[in-house]
Amino acid sequence: MVTFPDLFWLLLLGGVIGAWLKLTRAREVAAREAQALCQRHGLQLLDQSVGLRGIRLRRFGESRRLERCYGFEVSVDGQTREPARLWMAENVMTGFSLPTHDTRELASVVATQTNLPGHNENNVISLAERRQSRH
Repeated sequence: MVTFPDLFWLLLLGGVIGAWLKLTRAREVAAREAQALCQRHGLQLLDQSVGLRGIRLRRFGESRRLERCYGFEVSVDGQTREPARLWMAENVMTGFSLPTHDTRELASVVATQTNLPGHNENNVISLAERRQSRH
């Protein structure tokens, strides 16, 4: 006969396994996005992997969603290792930071084409506009 505590622990174990599988799939999607970013910007993705760096709650239009930050390393010239980051909400990339070729600083970009429901594109300010407004 199954008791309530046994059922509770079984359901808890099932929830933990389900969450782990969902995070594993999300990490695979982030790795593919990181590879595509590197190809697009002429960088080399090192170690062919990404690692979860943080999770935060972010507002997208009227709703709030969990946004995950993945860190990975890239090489600009094949000799050095530079940090890079990628932000994802659900399975959509919402932003990224890559090292620039000239200054070795991180250039942050916010994705302007997202498929998240309720996402308002009017609140996105380009990095160039932001730098000009500071001067």
